[in-house]
Amino acid sequence: MLVRPPAPADAASWKALGWRAEPDGAGLEREHARLRKLLAAAGADVLLARGEPGNLDSVYVYDPVLVTPRGAILLRPGKAARRGEPAALAPDLERHGVPVVARLEAPALAEGGDTIWLDAQTLVVGRSYRTNDAGIGALRALLPGVEVVAVDLPHLHGRAEVLHLRSLLSPLGEELVIAYRPLLPVRLVELLERRGVAVVDVPDEEFETMGPNVLALAPGLALALAGNDRTRRRLERAGVEVLVYESDELSRKGDGGPTCLTLPLDRSAPARRASSTPAT
Repeated sequence: MLVRPPAPADAASWKALGWRAEPDGAGLEREHARLRKLLAAAGADVLLARGEPGNLDSVYVYDPVLVTPRGAILLRPGKAARRGEPAALAPDLERHGVPVVARLEAPALAEGGDTIWLDAQTLVVGRSYRTNDAGIGALRALLPGVEVVAVDLPHLHGRAEVLHLRSLLSPLGEELVIAYRPLLPVRLVELLERRGVAVVDVPDEEFETMGPNVLALAPGLALALAGNDRTRRRLERAGVEVLVYESDELSRKGDGGPTCLTLPLDRSAPARRASSTPAT
């Protein structure tokens, strides 16, 4: 699991990057350290990335690349201020044994938050303000043998606020997802139904607080942002043990949950359960 700890100089970029409020630098570092400790206690091999210096968004390591069985594809973010992140992350990937096998070029745009591996042969890609048709076409060309399913995402609050596919849905296994169904593309709902994938529904009042942003650590084990208690209880009724983390600085001010803050590199060794691990 690759993560990128915030650096002291990063916080100054918050306004230029569109964060909701100025984060506390010490709070950012403290929350990220607790997140790393929680991931390690759950059985993850936590690997550190250097990322792009001075760029607070680079704590969200899921967006700059797409990890495939052959290696990493460096994406081209739709958010112009993040365009340097893929190249900055490349040495970290190589250092941790993940080769860079391709990179997107203009006019292609794609962000990792708009990509979800539904299974090993199916990649769902959201057509959003951050991922364009050229980006989706480039991914199709780079992934022969993979079914790349494109789905249109809703406008909702417009260009000023990010709405990734992972803002709406997170996979918890090949037969279970958590999602905010009222905003899901019809094509995606029908795909889930055809595949027999069960959906845990996020309640209306917990969509805006990142209820759908849940990180699968192992079958039946997930990590979620604290505060979405109704969503957590629904997951537990579906047989998922939910670990929670507190994050007013890292997650709430920057609109990035656990799937944004982590980049799974290898899921071949499942994490162990960690019900006795403290949440913070």
